[in-house]
Amino acid sequence: MKAVEFTMGGRMEVRINPADLGKRVSVRQRVEEAENIAAGPKFTDTVGVLTSWDDGVLGITRRGGESVRIAESSVVAGKVVPAAPARRRGPAASFRELAEVTARAWQPVESAPLGEWRLRAAGGFTRRANSALPLGDPGLPLPDALDLVRRWYAERGLPAYVQAATGAADAQERLCALLEEHGWRREVSAEVRIAALAPVGDLPADVSGVRLSRTPDDAWLARYQRTGTAGRVERQVLEAGPSVWFATVPGDRGDDPPAAIGRCVVDGRWAGFMAVEVAPEHRRRGLATAVMTALSRRSLEEGASAAWLQVEQDNTGARRLYDGMGFAAHHVYHHFLAG
Repeated sequence: MKAVEFTMGGRMEVRINPADLGKRVSVRQRVEEAENIAAGPKFTDTVGVLTSWDDGVLGITRRGGESVRIAESSVVAGKVVPAAPARRRGPAASFRELAEVTARAWQPVESAPLGEWRLRAAGGFTRRANSALPLGDPGLPLPDALDLVRRWYAERGLPAYVQAATGAADAQERLCALLEEHGWRREVSAEVRIAALAPVGDLPADVSGVRLSRTPDDAWLARYQRTGTAGRVERQVLEAGPSVWFATVPGDRGDDPPAAIGRCVVDGRWAGFMAVEVAPEHRRRGLATAVMTALSRRSLEEGASAAWLQVEQDNTGARRLYDGMGFAAHHVYHHFLAG
C-alpha cells in the first residue's frame, strides 16, 4: 500500500506504509457509500499511533488508548503527522519523568527488576502498587517477559497487571497494542494531569480548618474509600514517598469522621495530589479545593513548583474541579489484566 496525504485540490493519496509503525498518523477511510450516489462516499478520519499492519489491516491507537482496526482496502488517504504541539500551560515534562515521579508516590512493599521493567506488589492494595511498570526493554522477548510477569504475581496470589501509557510524545502505544494482541485486557484508564503549583496555592480557599500531618490517623484511614480496614500494608504504601503529607478537615462534631481528606507527595519540583475525598454530606462546600490549596502551600514551602494528579476518565466531577484549577491532561495510563 502507498502512503496517505490529503491535498487541497481534492486529490487524496496514501503516504504511509508498514515502515511507519510507531509514528503518529492520520488516516481517512471510506466507511460506506451514500444512499444518494451523487452525494459520493462517506469518510471518517482516525488520528493516532500506527501500532500494527498485518494481513491487510491497520491498527491505530488513539490518545485515550482506544484501538482502531482499519481494513487497508478502505483507506483512501493517510500521512504521518507531527507530534501534538507543545502544551501551552503547565510545566514541561516528559512521559518518563512523570512515570518515575508518580511511581515513587505509590511505592510497593515488594519489587523486583525485569530488565527496565519493575514488578511491584503490595498485597493487592491499589493497582498502581501492584502492577508491572515498563520503562524500557524487559531484557526478554515480550511473550517470555509477560509469562514471567504472570508467574511472579501468581506466586503472590495476585492478578497480573501491566501499567502502560498513551498520549504523550514518548508514551507506549505500541506496547499497549501488543499487550492486547497477547490477550491482556485494558481494565482501567486514568489521566495524568499537570499544572503550575503556585496558582493552586493562590486559590481563594478557606484553609483554616485543614489539618496537616505526616501520618494518617485512624479517622483519615476510615474516610479513605480504598482502605476498608487499613492494616500494615496499606499504611506502608500510603506513608512511603520522598515527603508525604496528609490533610484532614474534621467533621462538624468532635467524634464525627473527617469531612474531607487528601494526600500529597513532594518529590523535587513535583507535588502529587491523591486521595482527595469529601464525605457526601459535606460536598459543595469547597472542601476539596481547601484541601488542595493547603497541601499546595506546604509543597511550595518545600520548594516544589509543579503539580500532578491522576483522575479516572469517568470521574466527571473531579475532572471539572481540576479543570478549574488549571490542570491539563499530559497522558493517559492504563492497567492491562492478563487474559
